[in-house]
Amino acid sequence: MSAHDISKPLTGRVAVVTGASSGLGEASAEHLAELGAKVAVLARRTDRLEDLVARITKNGGAALALPVDVTDPEALLAAADRVAAELGGADLLFNNAGVMLPSPVDELRTDLWQRQIDLNIKGLMNAIGAFTPQLIAAAAERGVADLINTSSIGARNIFPTFAVYCGTKAFVTHLSTNLRVELGPKNVRVTSLEPGIVGTELQTHVTDAGALEWLDGARQSMEFLEAGDIARTVGFIATLPPRVNIQQVTVMPTGQPS
Repeated sequence: MSAHDISKPLTGRVAVVTGASSGLGEASAEHLAELGAKVAVLARRTDRLEDLVARITKNGGAALALPVDVTDPEALLAAADRVAAELGGADLLFNNAGVMLPSPVDELRTDLWQRQIDLNIKGLMNAIGAFTPQLIAAAAERGVADLINTSSIGARNIFPTFAVYCGTKAFVTHLSTNLRVELGPKNVRVTSLEPGIVGTELQTHVTDAGALEWLDGARQSMEFLEAGDIARTVGFIATLPPRVNIQQVTVMPTGQPS
């Protein structure tokens, strides 16, 4: 193996990252590009995507900005067509777009429930529907492809007022386990990535007073994960030998007990 292969182990691969305008998606797109992948970045904020592509290009990488709302299945299918036409088809999908909007259930904030279901479940499924054919085709040709879904420690643990959010993430974890059975024989690895608290703008969307108080207390008591920590985890998963599939990985702040 050459020094170039070692430093750019994802050379020749094409990664699609949803929720790429900030946080885990933004950091992961940059890291995957550093590892040699061509990266298609998807999110609603065009300006943020263009800035991200400019940084990746400046650092010697290749990236394509695709402004899209993942809750729109037709828009995602169109994005998938562009990835196929311009980059040659995806062999890695980091399915990361999501939102966290806690509220006590008895407040009946059905608007917040619906937004989380639409993005965290329907948006995730829309991306799977749009890009799984490309993953399967790439795996048949190259021997490996990756579907990495962002879940949460909330899929397993209990956090008051976060019930709907945690329920959506439990869906992601259980879906991923089932998809691995379907797609593994086709050489598509499926991973559920379950972070603990990461310091991103996800927390800035929270409006519930009790949840904000809990988050502020957590921030005082521990050092949160950084987006780059998760990006390196995504890169690690993608660079493993094709025979290795990490089914689930939980990444926690050292100081977060559960």
